[in-house]
Amino acid sequence: MLVYMVRHGQTDWNAEGRLQGQKDIALNSVGERQAAANGRALKALIGATIEDYDFVSSPLTRCRQTMEAIRGELGLARDGYRLDERLREVSFGDWEGHTLTEIEERHPDAIAAREASKWDFIPPGDAAESYEILSWRVAAWLSTVDRPTVCIAHGGVIRSVFRIKSLMSGADAAVAPIPQDRILRIGESSADWV
Repeated sequence: MLVYMVRHGQTDWNAEGRLQGQKDIALNSVGERQAAANGRALKALIGATIEDYDFVSSPLTRCRQTMEAIRGELGLARDGYRLDERLREVSFGDWEGHTLTEIEERHPDAIAAREASKWDFIPPGDAAESYEILSWRVAAWLSTVDRPTVCIAHGGVIRSVFRIKSLMSGADAAVAPIPQDRILRIGESSADWV
């Protein structure tokens, strides 16, 4: 198994420190540049074997925009990829759209509980998830990967991959930095930023 996984480019909410979760927020100009740069980097990594790859994305706009920019840099049709619902970001429930500072001002006990066990913490609200719950979706997707793949997803999805592949504990994966301007190469038993 070989997967090149890319986090979507920056959005205004990323820049403001707002929890996006499953809110459908578009890339900003920085994110557009990051996506194009990741496309150029992938072109250098993949080269002539591009036709062997599957291309899959989270259905959220920021990921689709990133995928389309990357495919454009690869010289491929921008719309030649598929979507997979299992790659959606973790749901932050009622916290989506807010910064952690805003939440802490209103609910300091909830932020303390999250910090004590970030991997397993479920925010308030319907359909909210923990990273552990998210990892079940991501593991189900990973089990279907049967050829080299380029995947565009979210920070939480990449955190889940680190945990699923036993590269980090849940506690470490929950706080690991997930850059928007790098590519994660995932092999059978390894993952490294390229």
